[in-house]
Amino acid sequence: MSPTAGLGLKPQHYAEALAAEDAGLWFEVHPENYMAAGGPRLRWLQAVRDRHPLSLHGVGLSLAADADPDPAHLSALKALADRFEPFVVSEHLAWSTHRGVHQPDLLPFPRTRAALDRIAGNIGRTQDVLGRTILVENPSLYLPLTGHALDETDFLIDLTRRTGCGLLVDVNNVFVSASNLGYAAETYLDALPAEVIGEIHLAGHGADEGGSSLLIDTHGAPVAEPVWTLYRRLVDRIGPRPTLIERDDDIPAFDVLMAERNRAHGMLAKREPAHV
Repeated sequence: MSPTAGLGLKPQHYAEALAAEDAGLWFEVHPENYMAAGGPRLRWLQAVRDRHPLSLHGVGLSLAADADPDPAHLSALKALADRFEPFVVSEHLAWSTHRGVHQPDLLPFPRTRAALDRIAGNIGRTQDVLGRTILVENPSLYLPLTGHALDETDFLIDLTRRTGCGLLVDVNNVFVSASNLGYAAETYLDALPAEVIGEIHLAGHGADEGGSSLLIDTHGAPVAEPVWTLYRRLVDRIGPRPTLIERDDDIPAFDVLMAERNRAHGMLAKREPAHV
């Protein structure tokens, strides 16, 4: 069966992931955690890959930086992709490196024409090395930046047209950004062409400390009901897409995550593929 709904693979859940037999179940990993020559992590990943489809979701390419992707990082990513043959490779629309300094975050940038050219070039370089197209994920935003020349949806659509890449639509990121910056999440999602959306992410968020109205993309809580509502609206329009439940903090038991995964799987099963 093709991948339907999946989970991020966590070391504490390796045994349960290996034993799971749910239809359409798949697992995502951050490739940076597996860029090694050998060892137990790679053996476990191979065992899980032998049973389930796998995706690689990068956090280190820094596609929006003012420099090319690091060749050593790209080479290690290609080696991992060649070995484990993921059904998709994805990255974030953000930057995290500058002049050799690595920041432990996914940072925003002004959506200028120059940024569009630079990021399209970096996506092209990445795809040339990997020998495959990638998906690019929309960011979570917290404060307005000056200097934008393009709306985020137009920026993303232009990237797909220039490079042939697809989109990984993180519905929680859309909800968080819309709440923080004051626009309609529904309008944002409706603007994205169905044919470029290759995957969907669902995650939890929380309120900023101190009583402000700011929402933070924590990946440390269950998927909120408004995000489920947006997800249902999206798949009603575009049809089923592989969907991931993201949880990277305050990680519960495997069966708790599987309950959310099964909710997404059930929603996907009721939708016919969209005609795009």
